[in-house]
Amino acid sequence: MTEFLQFSLVPILMGVLAGIACALPGNFLLLQRRSLVGDAVSHVVLPGIVAGFLVSGGTSPAWMLAGAALAAVMAAFAFEAVRRAARVEAGAAMGAVFTAMFALGVLMLEQSDARTVHLDVEHALYGNLESHIWLAATDWGALLDTNALAALPRDLALLAAVTGCAALLTWAFFRELRIVTFDPEFATAIGLPARTIGFAIVIASAFAAVAAFSAVGSIIVIAMFVCPPAAARLMTNSLSRQIWLSVAIAAFSAIAGFILAGHVPGWLGFATSLNAAGMIAVVSGLCVLAAALLGPDRSARNRNA
Repeated sequence: MTEFLQFSLVPILMGVLAGIACALPGNFLLLQRRSLVGDAVSHVVLPGIVAGFLVSGGTSPAWMLAGAALAAVMAAFAFEAVRRAARVEAGAAMGAVFTAMFALGVLMLEQSDARTVHLDVEHALYGNLESHIWLAATDWGALLDTNALAALPRDLALLAAVTGCAALLTWAFFRELRIVTFDPEFATAIGLPARTIGFAIVIASAFAAVAAFSAVGSIIVIAMFVCPPAAARLMTNSLSRQIWLSVAIAAFSAIAGFILAGHVPGWLGFATSLNAAGMIAVVSGLCVLAAALLGPDRSARNRNA
């Protein structure tokens, strides 16, 4: 039990929180047919994160969040400028802008001091989930011990705060988000700032991405923006139930993926374990496949989202 507390509890919690933080805005991106925005955001925030590191001289969450938000805003404006100036479809403009920004982030990582800490290309892609241990936890009493709690990785507190804010904002503005998602013209007619709300969803996605980035890497971020909402959408036509299901699927994927990453190689006779972030992404993809094959017949149900 001590081994679980020290080496598994915190990584599992971080995987669950990262999944939920990404899945919540991912639901609205999916319904607006903008799921790839979540993928793009996970690429766009990289140069912002590195810039925050270079300015602050360390991995300060506040600076990294600010850099990521600024990068997301710049990418959004660049996307609109390219789309209108070149008169190309949205997908082409998105691919050009976001791929270029991700490449810029990789170059900044390789040419700066950021590669001397855990913020490097390998961890940016695959995450650093397994390294988040809690050696101060010797028994379950550590959950109530202030000294032991102070030894928790700071990324856990950041993820918890961002996830809590995402959940609170989703609950507080659920009506507005639902109207803008399903009928933006009606939302504008009744005075709701549809474009502002849509932009706010992208910014919320950026905050979720950067909070999860250094701990779990971009692989989980990309998967959790798309897979839990997509699986949930295949199982229900109710938006509220879809959100709850996506949260449950994200949590299940994180827990099952982390456990399988450590045990599957042993079952197959290998001595090493698998990357936890990669396995979590695989499990989330399998959830989409299961929902597509076994989910209810959506065509036979009333669309009452």
